[in-house]
Amino acid sequence: MLIFDAHLDLAMNALEWNRDLTRSIVEIHEREQHWTDKPDRGRGTVCFPEMRRGGIGVCVATQIARYVKRGNPLPGWHSPEQAWAQTQGQLAWYRAMEQRGEMKPIRTRGELQAHVELWNGAPASSTARADQVNHRAELEAGAPLPVGYILSLEGADSILSFKHLEQSYAQGLRTLGPAHYGPGLYAQGTDATGKFPERGRELLREMDRLGMILDVTHLTDEEFHEALDLYHGPIWASHSDCRALAPHQRQLSDEQIKLLAQRGAVIGAALDAWMMVPNWIRQQTTPQAVGLKLEKLVEHIDHVCQITGSTRHSGFGTDLDGGFGTEQTPMDLETIADLARVPEMFRARGYREEDVRAIAHGNFLRFLGTALPK
Repeated sequence: MLIFDAHLDLAMNALEWNRDLTRSIVEIHEREQHWTDKPDRGRGTVCFPEMRRGGIGVCVATQIARYVKRGNPLPGWHSPEQAWAQTQGQLAWYRAMEQRGEMKPIRTRGELQAHVELWNGAPASSTARADQVNHRAELEAGAPLPVGYILSLEGADSILSFKHLEQSYAQGLRTLGPAHYGPGLYAQGTDATGKFPERGRELLREMDRLGMILDVTHLTDEEFHEALDLYHGPIWASHSDCRALAPHQRQLSDEQIKLLAQRGAVIGAALDAWMMVPNWIRQQTTPQAVGLKLEKLVEHIDHVCQITGSTRHSGFGTDLDGGFGTEQTPMDLETIADLARVPEMFRARGYREEDVRAIAHGNFLRFLGTALPK
């Protein structure tokens, strides 16, 4: 079954973690076996072969670069210009992966349709046929299917000006989350409080004008409600779990889930352990100690379904290898390919096949079918 993952930090892993994602996960682990610079060395879960093995044929892939002012203890770049340059380097890596045939950019509805039909092996529709023919021509030599990606920016600190935002949109950027861990230039973010600064409200207006998707992930509670009032375009939460199951401001409250459903949003459930279970302490708690398994992901998604009264607002936004590895994921997950086992868990709960497919890919594809430009 085709799986859509709404949040993967692929370029960050390639450039900052120095992982060659074209290689097998075994080779990536072997290269890192004696490295100690990051706590997740040798525990990564994502590479292109594993994505293909699990059927993750479409994803939202990020650019990410935080700017930190002097005295800010968070890791990041010391000037917005450095942050911008970092995101441009990440874009260059995505372009290199496109040239290699590993990835395919998805910027329009037609490109999305053509890519999905390619992965599903269906005859191309009249509107998508030309793009799919080009795909197939590239694959004649027997190369593996490219992973399609929608370009996202996680945290807006690297946007030097709104001309730079326009430039990013022209480069293929289609979705943006103003915040990451805060405080930031445009939003406060996770573990912070407060509303948008005026610069952040201006950003929302510019995004609205361009027709971008607003990602409310990482916003403070105050910013969340502000965003729903100020933003008129498409909204989603790319990688957010449920506060009712793992209490923290980072997760979505039941009220927020209902409000997102009213806006037609889709919520991608994440596999970062501290967001899945309560009282997780980073680099201390282990998945084995709390018995964390993939079934917990199903519980978070099921909670959203129960709160909204349907399966139309749920999907996957795993955040795998987002600064953590298997030390901070369910104990029965070895690589991202294990996501392919989750649909059967929904079937075991009595979910209808059409609902299982909606969660696996259908909801995000439906959303993008109207949110992306023609």
